[in-house]
Amino acid sequence: MNGSQLLEKNVGKLVTSVGAFFPGERVVFRGYDLHAELKDLDWLELYLLGITGRRFTSKQMKVFHALWTYSNYPDARLWNNRIAALTGTARSTGTLGIAAALAVSEAQLYGWGAVLRVSVFLIRTKAQLDAGEDLKDLVSAEIKRHRGISGYGRPIVSADERIAPMMALLRETGLDGGAYLKLAFEVEKILLDGRWRLHMNYAALSAAIAADFGLSAYESYFFGIPGFLGGMPPCYLDAADKPEGQLFPLPCRMISYEGHKRRRWKTI
Repeated sequence: MNGSQLLEKNVGKLVTSVGAFFPGERVVFRGYDLHAELKDLDWLELYLLGITGRRFTSKQMKVFHALWTYSNYPDARLWNNRIAALTGTARSTGTLGIAAALAVSEAQLYGWGAVLRVSVFLIRTKAQLDAGEDLKDLVSAEIKRHRGISGYGRPIVSADERIAPMMALLRETGLDGGAYLKLAFEVEKILLDGRWRLHMNYAALSAAIAADFGLSAYESYFFGIPGFLGGMPPCYLDAADKPEGQLFPLPCRMISYEGHKRRRWKTI
């Protein structure tokens, strides 16, 4: 079937398996009646159902909630929160501020872009190990290819304060025995024993947990999109509550300028 035939096949209709809205009657969400069968569903469980089409156990949902909760920092110095706060101090709208802050949250080095890459790495590496390859060789090859491994190393400090409470919760729920979680720590051991000296960060831990719960790399990425959201509105509101333009002001004396000197513009 060529392109025009594919287009013609979909003229005037939506072919979908995710759901539909029947005005004045009902809404179908992944095969369930939204207002009847899912009316008491936790919002995050609904969000994950939309992404994966699957339901999760109460213990898994407790961990999913914690994965979000532990990354909500109301600190306007953080890269994405700063954008939310700057829109507040500039008197822009909350929707624009939060949307912009979420957009930059998928930063490749330290945002959800990193989670996507380490998810791909862990899932691919486990498949290679199951096929008989050596983990040290795989780690070395990954570093040689990308000059590092996403999910390992942290710009400011080596320790990640979220890992200890998350591991405590996994032990409490009995979900600390997953194959991907074990693999993530084995990779960290290789990196620490070698010349790289890189600790695992929250991206690798999150990706490993999601993979153990059956999420693909792309599903893990979509799960994480609102993961920093809770810290953004406080930063916006705090900045908006202060005099306009007072957040992180930058005086001219702090700027090194090497261009033209001040010029007088002739008026006609």
